[in-house]
Amino acid sequence: MNSPTRIKICGLRDVPTIESMDGLPFHEMGFVFAPSKRQVSIDEAPALLAAAGRIGAAEGKPPVTVGVFVNMPLAEMHELLAAAPLQVVQLHGSESPDYCRALKNRHPDIGIWRVFSVGKSDGQVREQHASLREYAFSQLEEYRGLLHAVLIDAPGGGTGQPFDWQAIDAYKQAAARFDLPLYVAGGLREENVGELVRGYSPGGVDVSSGVESDGRKDITKIRAFVRKVIES
Repeated sequence: MNSPTRIKICGLRDVPTIESMDGLPFHEMGFVFAPSKRQVSIDEAPALLAAAGRIGAAEGKPPVTVGVFVNMPLAEMHELLAAAPLQVVQLHGSESPDYCRALKNRHPDIGIWRVFSVGKSDGQVREQHASLREYAFSQLEEYRGLLHAVLIDAPGGGTGQPFDWQAIDAYKQAAARFDLPLYVAGGLREENVGELVRGYSPGGVDVSSGVESDGRKDITKIRAFVRKVIES
């Protein structure tokens, strides 16, 4: 059984864990290339991507491979993508529309996901808009035609802390105006993801620390998380 809500498991770091996920109906597998306790190197990436390509996920297909980045210089990004052919880049920093455009021009087949922090203080920029929906729309308008998905997360990303879910509908409506799916991250785990899916019907959910034990991916928690999303 597959879920109408796409499921991304992020922060994979070793081949055995990837292999243990064979047969689970999730959709995307994330690898963190930004500074983090889950960071993988350009040298480690090929073996991890090869392992991902050998397993079956949703619909029996290999998971879509997603690289997580924060303000990586374009020259370094081009080098990394040559060595590690990711299918999606997920941008968590201050990457501009021009950055995304240059990336798309050099790598036309790659998907670009832009991450926006919910709850982050944007000072006067946010105050100029009458509603959160208008603010979200103004953020996405800058990237019109450049993105393949939008992800919202708590400030800082990878903190394991949720944000105020009341903001989801505003971003979901803004994303829909650009025909983009909205993924939600931030403090998700088996115990709360069902409430999120039932209450807000996001296009996708993204989990990392919520399926870990002692800082390592826990296949039992991964299975439980996927099952909860499907049941919801």
